[in-house]
Amino acid sequence: MKQLKHMMIIIIIAMALPLSTIHAQSEKEKAMTRTAEQFISQMTIDEKISQLMNEAPGIERLGLKPYNWWSESLHGVGRDGRATVFPQPICMGATFDEPLIKEIGCAIGTEGRAKYIIAQQLKNYSQYAGLTFWAPNVNIFRDPRWGRGMETYGEDPFLTGTLGTAYVKGMQGDDPFYLRVGACGKHFAVHSGPESTRHTADVKPSYRDLYETYLPQFKMLVQQGHVETIMGAYNSLYGESCSGSKFLLTDILRKQWGFRGHIVSDCGAVTDIHSGHHIAKTEAEAAAIAIKAGLNLECGSTFKALKDALDQHLITEKDLDKALLPLMMTRLKLGILQPDNACPYNQVSETEICSPAHTALSLRAAKEGMVLLKNDNVLPLDKKAHTIFVAGPGASDAFDLMGNYFGLSNHYSTYLEGIMNKVSNGTSVNYHKGFVLNGTKENRNSGAWEGKYADISILVMGNDGNTEGEEGDAIESDANGDRNHITLPESQMEYLREVSKDHKGHLVVILTGGSPIDVREISQLADAVVMAWYPGQEGGEALADLLFGDANFSGRLPITFPESVDVLPAFDDYSMQGRTYKYMKHGVMYPFGYGLSYSHVQYANAVATVAARKDAPLHVEAQLTNTGKLAVDEVAQVYLQTPTAGISSPQSSLVAFRRVHLEPQQSTTVDFEVAAEQLKTIQADGSARLLKGRYHIVVGGAAPMERTKELGISTSTADFDL
Repeated sequence: MKQLKHMMIIIIIAMALPLSTIHAQSEKEKAMTRTAEQFISQMTIDEKISQLMNEAPGIERLGLKPYNWWSESLHGVGRDGRATVFPQPICMGATFDEPLIKEIGCAIGTEGRAKYIIAQQLKNYSQYAGLTFWAPNVNIFRDPRWGRGMETYGEDPFLTGTLGTAYVKGMQGDDPFYLRVGACGKHFAVHSGPESTRHTADVKPSYRDLYETYLPQFKMLVQQGHVETIMGAYNSLYGESCSGSKFLLTDILRKQWGFRGHIVSDCGAVTDIHSGHHIAKTEAEAAAIAIKAGLNLECGSTFKALKDALDQHLITEKDLDKALLPLMMTRLKLGILQPDNACPYNQVSETEICSPAHTALSLRAAKEGMVLLKNDNVLPLDKKAHTIFVAGPGASDAFDLMGNYFGLSNHYSTYLEGIMNKVSNGTSVNYHKGFVLNGTKENRNSGAWEGKYADISILVMGNDGNTEGEEGDAIESDANGDRNHITLPESQMEYLREVSKDHKGHLVVILTGGSPIDVREISQLADAVVMAWYPGQEGGEALADLLFGDANFSGRLPITFPESVDVLPAFDDYSMQGRTYKYMKHGVMYPFGYGLSYSHVQYANAVATVAARKDAPLHVEAQLTNTGKLAVDEVAQVYLQTPTAGISSPQSSLVAFRRVHLEPQQSTTVDFEVAAEQLKTIQADGSARLLKGRYHIVVGGAAPMERTKELGISTSTADFDL
C-alpha cells in the first residue's frame, strides 16, 4: 500500500507538468490517421495480433507487404551488409559536437533508406532490412562496469540528451510529416546493468534520481527530437516491468510528454513479465499487461497469446486497435504502408552507401573523439624517427575499431595501417602481437626487447567486443558482458612493464575500449596515453593524424575515469550517490570533460547575466585564449552549482557546451544560453524548483572538482542571485 501511495504521488507530479509540446495535428496527419484507421478496420483479429510483433507478415488482400520492425543503427547501419561504420557512441560522446552528431545521423539515415530501397527490389523483408532503427541508446553510463556503456553517450543527462536529440533529428530528416527513417530512444527507463540480472531486477531509484538523471534525456528526445519510437527496458521499475509499465508508457510518455510515436519492447521483455519478473502468471496475462500499459509492438512472440487474453476478457478488440494505430502511422510517415509518391525519401541513390563524404565524416568523428589523457612532451611524434616498434593484437585487428552493433564497411584503417601510412619510408618499423588480449602473463609473445631500443614504442592495449558488451555477445567477459573490475589483464600489464623497463625512447600507450580503464600504473609507465575508444572504420588514419601532429587532439571524456572500482558503490545500486562527476568526491583519476591537446587554453572573465523574466534563459560568457603554438578546437563547458550544491543537489551540473576553434594566440569571447528550466533543482519528491539564493557558474575545460585543479585545467567562475 505504501508503494502504491508513492506511485500515486509521483504520477500526480508528472501529470501536473505542462503539456506544451503536444502540437496540433496537421491536415496531412489527420488524413493519414483516417487512412490508418481504415486499414485497421479491415483486419481480422488474427491479422491485428500478427501486426503487433516485430516480424509482421504481409496481408496481401490489403496490399500490405511483410515488414520486420527490427533494424539497428547504433553507429552506422548495423548487421545489414555494407555500410559506413562510424565511431561507437561513447566516442561520439567524447566529441561534444552536436552538429557533427546530427550530420552522422543524417548519413546513417540516408544509407539506411538507400539500402531499404534495394532490399525491397530484391523482395528482402528480413530482419535488419527495414527503416525502423533501434537507436540511439540514451541510457546513463552510471557505472564503468556496465558492458553496454559503450553504446551510450556517457554519464551526463544533458550531454546525452543533446547528442541523442541531434542524432534523431539527423536520422529522421526535416520533413514536417514524412520520416527518412524512424529512430528509437532506448532503453526506457533506469537501465544500465548488471547484464546478468536485467531480466529479473526491480530497480527503485529515489524520485530525485529518476527525474534528475534517468529521465531528462528521454524527455529531450521526445519533446525536442520528436523521436518516432521509444523502447521499453528489460528491468522493472517500482514493481512494474518497464515494457509493461502504465506509469512509464502512458502517464509519463503519452500524457506528460505528449509522445505520439510507437513504443516497442526490448526483445523478450514481454516474456520477462511472466517468466522473469513473475508479475503475471501466464503469457496471456503478460501480453495483456503490456497492451493495457501502452505498449504497441513486441519484439518477440508472446503477443501470440493476445488471442487467449481476448478470450479471457483481459483485453478488448479496441485495445488492439489502439495499439495498432501508432504502428500504422509510423509506416505511413515512412511512406511504406501503401505506395506514396509524396514521400521525399523514396529516391535515395545507392551511391550514398559508403560514399566518400560519409567516409570523411567517420574520419572526422574519430579524430574529434579520441582523448589525450597524458603527454609528457613526447607527442606529436616525429614522422622521420629512425625506429618505431608497434605491439598489441588490437593494432592490426579491425575488430578493435568496431565496438558492438556494428555494420560492415568495405574499408578499414587499422592502427598499424594508419601508422605505416604516416611515417617516412626511411623509418624502420617492426610489429609484434606481443600478448594475448585477455590472457595471463604467460601467454604473451616475445618482442618486448625490441621495444626497449626503439626511438618510439606504441603499445595498443585495452578491451574489445569480446571482453565487454551485451549479455551473450562478449564471449570472453567474466560477467555476462560486464566487467567485475576495470584493470587490464595481467598479460597486457606485464608486457607494458617489460617494455617500459630501461626503455631508451618514447613509450606511447593507445587504449581501446568503450569504458573507463584503471590507468594509474599505465600513466606512470607511459610517456603518453591516448583513449581511442572504438573509433570506427577510419580509426587508424585518425589516430595517426593525431599522434604525428597532422591534427590536434580535442576529445573530452564523456564519463569519469575512477581510480578503480573500489571507490564505487555496488554495481546494482541505482542511487546516484558516489557516482559520476555530479556526486563523486573521491577516487577520481580523470574527471568528466577532461582531455589534453597540443595547445593550452586559458579561461577568464566569466559573466552570468540573469534576465528580468523568470522564464528567460541565463546568458553566460567567458574569454578563451589559446596560449599555444598550434590551432585547437577547445570544448568549452559550462557547469552550474545551485544554492544546495553538494548537499541535496549535485556538486555541479553541465548546462552548456560548445566546440570553439582557436588559432595560436587567439582570444575570443564565447556566449552560452542556459534555459531557465536548467536552473531548477530536483527535489526529493521528483518535482523541480527554482531555489532562492546564490548560484555559481564555472566555465572551463572539465567538470569542476579537486582533481580538475590538480591536473591544472583552466576555469573561470561567476556568481548570480535568484
